[in-house]
Amino acid sequence: MHKKHIDLVEEKILPLAKLEKLVHMWRLRGDKIVFTNGCFDILHRGHLEYLAASADLGNRMVVGLNSDSSVTKLKGTGRPVNCFADRALALAALRFTDAVVEFDEDTPLELIKTLLPEVLVKGGDYTHENIVGAKEVEAIGGKVAIISFTEGYSTTSFLEKLRG
Repeated sequence: MHKKHIDLVEEKILPLAKLEKLVHMWRLRGDKIVFTNGCFDILHRGHLEYLAASADLGNRMVVGLNSDSSVTKLKGTGRPVNCFADRALALAALRFTDAVVEFDEDTPLELIKTLLPEVLVKGGDYTHENIVGAKEVEAIGGKVAIISFTEGYSTTSFLEKLRG
């Protein structure tokens, strides 16, 4: 990518305070905010299909991205393979991603409480009962969506193939 394009992509990677103002502006325009989150360590087809389907549920999509330390805590030593800056840039480069925000906690609950998206999306390995933030989103009239994963695609299995 040319420098101009990288700059435009990097503008989508925001601190929470700035994102909060942007989300407020989007809402004033009548946009429906979709939020999803994850590690997105090695972006693959399964991620892309999941993110595209998520974005289809509203007008603006925000991706909460685990910090490097939270990925290590969740996935173990040797993860993430790609640092936050690289993972965030890859996500922000997607046309359907409007913003990427980092979180360091075990869950994105504080992000969800702050942004209160109209749609909260998680992958097919979740049930409604164990989706963090579902109660908060539904309390404001929002909805929770579960999107099935694309069979055969996972970062863990990809890394196992590389090691194997």
